[in-house]
Amino acid sequence: MRMRPAADPPLPRGRHAAPREVVWESQRGRLLSAMAEVVASKGYGTVAVRDVIARAGVSRKTFYEHFDNKEECFLAAYDAGVASMLEAIGDAIRAAAPDGPLAVARAGTARYLDTLAANPAFARTFLVEVTAAGPAALERRARAHERFAALLATSARAAGGPAGTPSWVFRACVGAINELVTDHVMARDAATLPDLLDPLVEIETALLAVRP
Repeated sequence: MRMRPAADPPLPRGRHAAPREVVWESQRGRLLSAMAEVVASKGYGTVAVRDVIARAGVSRKTFYEHFDNKEECFLAAYDAGVASMLEAIGDAIRAAAPDGPLAVARAGTARYLDTLAANPAFARTFLVEVTAAGPAALERRARAHERFAALLATSARAAGGPAGTPSWVFRACVGAINELVTDHVMARDAATLPDLLDPLVEIETALLAVRP
């Protein structure tokens, strides 16, 4: 699974022009991807709207038709990335559910790491640079972690994991995973994130009392 490309192919003009809704969605997708790319390369604090529109290949007027400012665009990109990630992980754990809790933990974690490795700009922007994007971004990150914890709890129950595990255990598990993955992205190439699969699965199985 890959996130949106940095720029969609040009849409047709004139008699064969795409419907307005298609144009709107294409522009928005290009802006969200551009935001992730330029923040990953320059850092959130130094990125300006002009950087985003140059990367997306749209006008300043188009940017402000979609977003009020840089922060709003960043938050929208963050939300879109999290939604894509949750969908990808959900697909993986549902496919592994019949094989039990350990298989679910491994499949979901592998999909998470593989998706980040395939999208290094997304990985750096939304694991590292989110901390520089202000209080609203940090609140979004906290909500995202809650959603990941809820997905982890649901998948553990569906796979026949231990009953009665408190919700805070799942939240702690997500926090531990996020800490190690973020450190890895900061210190090494995001492409090597799959190297963390065994350590992260070990953390999950220890915290969630999962046994083969």
